[in-house]
Amino acid sequence: MISGSSGGADGGAEFTAEGLEPVLREACATVGLDSRGAELLRLGSNAVYRLTSLPIIVRVARDQSVLSEMERAVSVARWLETQDFPAMRVPAAVAQPLVVGGLVVTFWESVQEREEYATVGELADLLRRLHWLEEPESLRLPYFDPLAKVAASLEGLDGISAEDRTFLDERASSLGKDYDRLDFVLPFGMIHGDASIGNILRHRHGHAVLIDLDGFALAPREWDLVQTAMFYERYAWHTKAEYAEFVHRYGFDLMNWPGYETLADLRELMMVAWLGHQVTSSDRAAAEFARRVGSLRTGEGRKEWGPF
Repeated sequence: MISGSSGGADGGAEFTAEGLEPVLREACATVGLDSRGAELLRLGSNAVYRLTSLPIIVRVARDQSVLSEMERAVSVARWLETQDFPAMRVPAAVAQPLVVGGLVVTFWESVQEREEYATVGELADLLRRLHWLEEPESLRLPYFDPLAKVAASLEGLDGISAEDRTFLDERASSLGKDYDRLDFVLPFGMIHGDASIGNILRHRHGHAVLIDLDGFALAPREWDLVQTAMFYERYAWHTKAEYAEFVHRYGFDLMNWPGYETLADLRELMMVAWLGHQVTSSDRAAAEFARRVGSLRTGEGRKEWGPF
């Protein structure tokens, strides 16, 4: 359920710590929560607050374009709870998402007081369990279209050179042809959509939980395995032992599948395009983007990539 609000006098709120204070205050008041003393944890593509009155996280998205995604995330969270699946929970009594000041606000139960990631092996366990679930039609999950996602991401890349933009466009076109020829071997069905070590946290009770549920979709299950494989094979962000544990616990080694390179190349292009949107606001992002595009051109230097 969505509650509308006009926010400020101009109908929109400025996405700064100061501009978001009235948005947070009004959103919390609307659902009967106390925002006093709330701590701003992150201010990026989303603003993330921790309430002091209750173990609740408030997430404010930059614009209304993500409204349908957040509606889906809330629905997915409620359904996963009925399945007793370890994932982020939403407060039962809160009707959401809300639109306040032109921004989309959602409320989530806090996993724990500090951010602690779980293990690659636990990620494998949760993905294996998730991939066994049969989603209800009521979730109305979209089909995951990586080619459309890449195209949309490249479309808005204004802060990079024309040369880099042409190179990325041509790479996307070539990979699109390769992708269309892939023969997937795992069953088609529900995926998390962004399954990596960064989206699995340690709960205060000790178990691992999946977070960031807005990317749930219908797709070949290989998509949920590719990031762990490439984080190990291409960037050495995971150790050999960690990857072996992931394969053992999930029961399938994506790197033995002939389509792995194409899938990894596409996911990698998504990562580089996402970073390209940050270059005008961050010198660190600009340097990392240049490093990554250089690697794509030469095929070398991926071990020098830094997590972002």
